Amino acid sequence: MSAFCFALPKLEDPKLPEAGVPRIATDRYGFVRPVSSGRGGEASSSAPHPPWQDQQKFAEIRRLTKWRHMLGAGGSDWKAYLAKHPAQVKRRVRKGIPDALRGLVWQLLSGGRDLLLQNEGVYEQLMLYESSEKDLEIAYSVYDRKVGYVQGMGFIAGLLLLYMCEEDAFWTLIAILKGAMHPPLEGLYQAGLPLLQQFLYQFQRLVETELPRVGAHLRAEDVHPTMYCSHWFITIFAYTLPFDHLLRVWDIFLLEGIKVVFRVGLALLKTAESELVTLPFEQLLAALNSKRFPAFSRSPVSLLRTALGFKVSRRLQDFKREYDAKPGAHA
Repeated sequence: MSAFCFALPKLEDPKLPEAGVPRIATDRYGFVRPVSSGRGGEASSSAPHPPWQDQQKFAEIRRLTKWRHMLGAGGSDWKAYLAKHPAQVKRRVRKGIPDALRGLVWQLLSGGRDLLLQNEGVYEQLMLYESSEKDLEIAYSVYDRKVGYVQGMGFIAGLLLLYMCEEDAFWTLIAILKGAMHPPLEGLYQAGLPLLQQFLYQFQRLVETELPRVGAHLRAEDVHPTMYCSHWFITIFAYTLPFDHLLRVWDIFLLEGIKVVFRVGLALLKTAESELVTLPFEQLLAALNSKRFPAFSRSPVSLLRTALGFKVSRRLQDFKREYDAKPGAHA
């Protein structure tokens, strides 16, 4: 089996839907959305798309030309453009990478494309590596036996595979975990999850300083970050966010690094603050672990506007020093 491969369902002979049986349609990303018959037998979606998606579609068409100019043929102009216009690139990434170019741009932002070019033929060698069948199904566990495979990686690999081929996804994952462009994130998956422990401490301190009402209520109810936001960091929100929101967060994550996860986490809590501070322990945990944050019903632009309003870089450095000074922090 291929290293990054999903089993495809067996294809059956097409059949017309029976009367009263919902038909199937797909959204702009190819995900299945059920539809039902409206007046006159016409199909109508049972889950109408949010109004911001139409606006997003027209804005994306305008951005496509600008992005093609930045990239050049196959990304040949990218490094020169980024070096000359870093502020403009940052603004455009925050506005959203055109979906048609997202796969290429993610490889360039992460450093995965450079790793691919520097390691020609390595992926094929890993696929032929004399190992167990299970290892061969997950090529990263062959590449880095110290880290191996942790379940949360599957969400990241799955997202990458939606936008690039297996080999490109493999090197993009390595670039993220080994730190081709930003500090490495492999500590999220190593034994004892050392980087996750640091991130959870930093996030708790951020909540206490940026959202004191929420922080005080979580503390009073004895709710800790391990109870609700570990998966935010381990999957870089791939498990939690609606897909439109997730893509925009990943655009920024690959350019600006892990701090966007802290910012989005704060934004989710802020938009739900009025409800969260009224809930007792069990209901509070249920709300924090649900996929129904108020921010999800708003546009990705709204979520990011709130998230990017939090200035966290200096505080993250301060809280890392606090964490490092704790007895047994790196035991």
